[in-house]
Amino acid sequence: MGSSEEESGCCHYGRWADQRYEIDFDFNNKSIPNLTQIFLIGFYEEREFALYVSSISNELKVPVRYLKEDKPHGSAGGLYNFRDLIMEDSPSHVFLLNCDVCCSFPLPEMLEILIAALLPSTFVDAHRRYGGIGTILVIKVSAESASQFGELVADPVTNELLHYTEKPETFVSDRINCGVYIFTPDIFTAIQGVSAQRKDRANLRRMSSFEALQYTTRSLPSDFVRLDQDILSPLAGKKQLYTYESMDFWEQIKTPGMSLKCSALYLAQFRFTSPHLLASGDGTKSASIVGDVYIHPSAKVHPTAKIGPDVSISANARIGPGVRLINCIILDDVEIKENGIVIHAIVGWKSSIGRWSRVQAGGDPNAKLGVTILGEAVTVEDEVVVVNSIVLPNKTLNMSVQEEIIL
Repeated sequence: MGSSEEESGCCHYGRWADQRYEIDFDFNNKSIPNLTQIFLIGFYEEREFALYVSSISNELKVPVRYLKEDKPHGSAGGLYNFRDLIMEDSPSHVFLLNCDVCCSFPLPEMLEILIAALLPSTFVDAHRRYGGIGTILVIKVSAESASQFGELVADPVTNELLHYTEKPETFVSDRINCGVYIFTPDIFTAIQGVSAQRKDRANLRRMSSFEALQYTTRSLPSDFVRLDQDILSPLAGKKQLYTYESMDFWEQIKTPGMSLKCSALYLAQFRFTSPHLLASGDGTKSASIVGDVYIHPSAKVHPTAKIGPDVSISANARIGPGVRLINCIILDDVEIKENGIVIHAIVGWKSSIGRWSRVQAGGDPNAKLGVTILGEAVTVEDEVVVVNSIVLPNKTLNMSVQEEIIL
């Protein structure tokens, strides 16, 4: 039996850094039997992903491909647009993961249970038991926040999806769509059906005046298909879709600052699932480690540095003497020189932070400038303080800045 993974989209530094956690760590934590392909779908140029895709393919021993959409096709239409590539190994199931969500993604456990044919207690096994064409990962949230997401109602016994509505104006349910799905190949037939219906409706002579007005108001192309409004809502209550409720953490990445929060959640998860990924040290032969910290094996960290809590240091980073890092993501090839301090920040690839410099923020993940972000190849010179700011790539800062966006 084959399986296939697809992940839609990509985003800014923070989200892309967090997305790498999803792929690197969730697929690395355990071997996933019969995983045949991983696809990343988005609008960015392929060259931006070439090195990463090659690296992660070698690391996972599974083909990873980036697929660039030629135009917006919608969350379901994008999947259908690449159906031939996704189905080339005839997978029995396709997982769809939205790029803007952070959760435990219990895919290995799901597949282990499915293959072992144990008692139905997981997402994939629920899908297998109840049938249909898809299963949605859901979670319970507060009634106040539910309206920000897709709300749904499920049968308490069978878990069948009975009703689904995207961001309703009035309260429907405190169960929401997590943006993680498992589908059978029949999902492509469902998407094709929506496209065909839309083409048929283009002939206004067959429509009532009210329907014609609705259609012209929407004016969506026939190949633009939304997963939520066009697939989930119409199929609810037809024994085609089922739900699996997660009791673990879940967050949506709406702001750059949320990437730091999600990074901390993943690091905390490693304590239980993959403790070998977390660094340790007491400051004698290696750096002092506080709380949950990940350090890539190729990174060089001076033993007098103090790292943590909630810090991720990526490949080939160089952390100098006396450096202090707290709640931050340090991306590839970053250099932080002697006594530099980084707090509540994301430091982009190939950036450099000078001696006695500080890069910090207040740490509110929902605030516009709650996290300081340095783009790729930013240079912060010696004794410069950067507070609550966003700095675009290839900039050099030789004076302190606060609450600014540096273009």
